[in-house]
Amino acid sequence: MSDVTATPESVGLSSERLERIRPAMQRWIDRGTIAGASMMLARRGKIVYAEQVGRMSKESDEALRSDAVFRIYSMTKPIVCTALMTLYEEGRFQLITPLATFIPAFANIKVLQQDKEVAPQRPITIGDLMTHLGGFTYDFLIDSPVGELYRQHALMHDANRTLEQLVAELARLPLAFHPGSKWHYSVSIDVAAHVIEIIANQPLRQFLRERIFDPLGMVDTDFGVPPEKRHRLAAMYGVGDLGARGMTVLQMFLNWQQGILERIDPQESYPVDRPETFARGGHGLFSTTQDYMRFALMLANGGELDGVRILGRKTLELMHANHIPAALLPWEIAGLTYPGYGFGLGSRVLMDVGLSGMPGTVGEFGWAGAATTYYWVDPAESFVGVFMTQYQGIDEPQRDFRVLAYQAMVE
Repeated sequence: MSDVTATPESVGLSSERLERIRPAMQRWIDRGTIAGASMMLARRGKIVYAEQVGRMSKESDEALRSDAVFRIYSMTKPIVCTALMTLYEEGRFQLITPLATFIPAFANIKVLQQDKEVAPQRPITIGDLMTHLGGFTYDFLIDSPVGELYRQHALMHDANRTLEQLVAELARLPLAFHPGSKWHYSVSIDVAAHVIEIIANQPLRQFLRERIFDPLGMVDTDFGVPPEKRHRLAAMYGVGDLGARGMTVLQMFLNWQQGILERIDPQESYPVDRPETFARGGHGLFSTTQDYMRFALMLANGGELDGVRILGRKTLELMHANHIPAALLPWEIAGLTYPGYGFGLGSRVLMDVGLSGMPGTVGEFGWAGAATTYYWVDPAESFVGVFMTQYQGIDEPQRDFRVLAYQAMVE
């Protein structure tokens, strides 16, 4: 795919207004937050903007490459949920199918409630996994004592475990909440990824390659980076490594308050060289701006790209509708609420533009990663954006990119 396939003016964007993006990103570089940013925009199925600002690392003079490879953390989730829904289209499960149908160990799981383990009010379903209604949590979250149990068992930190081993360990620990009672960001899509392995009877990595990456020509997306590509891996910076042993969002916030911003080597928790073992559903993929744009364009185009169909249009409409009851909105992560948004199967969904405080259109969907990677698809405007950098922290340059992208729209 060539970087640019049409002029901005041909699809209703202003080249002059798009020129505001580079200096805005340069300000983030000048203040030391990021080393560089890779950005891409498409409208009406055509790439109209592709630019890199900054360097591969703060310690070198090498300009950020157009084919730079990034750890995309939670932007793994929409890919895995899309893959799981290809099995849904084969009639292999329903969203209301109990998780224990495929992983019997979850039939006996308990909920930790007031220092006592009690039976869940209802079973976890496959739909719960993709909507974060399953009652799980994350190692780095501190709003439930179950998070501390996760840290003690190094659920997110131990990259030596296989996905099967991770899920088996998780099934031995209690839930933080009753299924369906609370939207809570969690490892649930790691469990969904193992459901893929069980249904398809093949490793997640192989399934993603066959169902998503090879058909879409995503040549640089994988759970590792081969030696011949590692010089293309962008350096990571931040206030702390979210996957580090014992790390919490509170500690990262305290580091941010103290002005800590340093280079991070996440090799122990997010290795480049163990794709046969280190495969996850909630994080773990490496990708490029170009590769992720191909995935996003497929979603924007109703499940098909360049003559290859991944999903049906109505399945995508189901995925990107809001699945969260009004009583559980707005959802929040680590104390930050996201008003105006619902949540679908693996992605947020814009429901109220004014409440969101960001430009967009009702029905827009997308997600982000812990190292400040971000994408959106706006079906009504046929507008797609991908933003990549490598920064773990509090500041949000991707929000500036989104504002600058939408302000360039003139028709």
